[in-house]
Amino acid sequence: MDLKKYILLCLLTVFSVCGAKGEAVQQEDFTAFLDRFTTSAAFQYKRVRFPLVTSIVLLDDDGETEHTYPFTREKWALLDIEMLTPDHIEMEDGSVFVARYLTDEPDRKEFEAGYQESELILRVIFDRIGGEWYVTDGYFSWYGYDLPPAELDQTVAGIGEDNEIFAEAYP
Repeated sequence: MDLKKYILLCLLTVFSVCGAKGEAVQQEDFTAFLDRFTTSAAFQYKRVRFPLVTSIVLLDDDGETEHTYPFTREKWALLDIEMLTPDHIEMEDGSVFVARYLTDEPDRKEFEAGYQESELILRVIFDRIGGEWYVTDGYFSWYGYDLPPAELDQTVAGIGEDNEIFAEAYP
């Protein structure tokens, strides 16, 4: 083997070994992430990629005219662990509340909560990006079609007050 081929082979071997090490980026554990995410307002805000993929769409009273708003930081309601815990509760009125991960893949988790055969209350999509977990999309029922656009600011203010309480308890 001539010297150029030998050097090239050595370089390819070194790069492939280094590349393999580079691919072994520390992968954040979802359970540990979720524990920190639901107990620290500052951490939660850092790990939500604003604006979310899905915008908020509200209908005018005519039921046809849509208004679209980006889902930005001030519209985010801080989430505690109870809101993101899988559950199945049968209510006295016969309705069933279900909270579960619809997708539970190594790099993607999709959580939904709501009443079975009824409206969705909460949907949060987590994606692992660069080894770390982030919220990339979501849906909150308090921004549903039944919220008149004129009441958006009032709703955002109420969520802001709730967020302040959360942040005091879980900075």
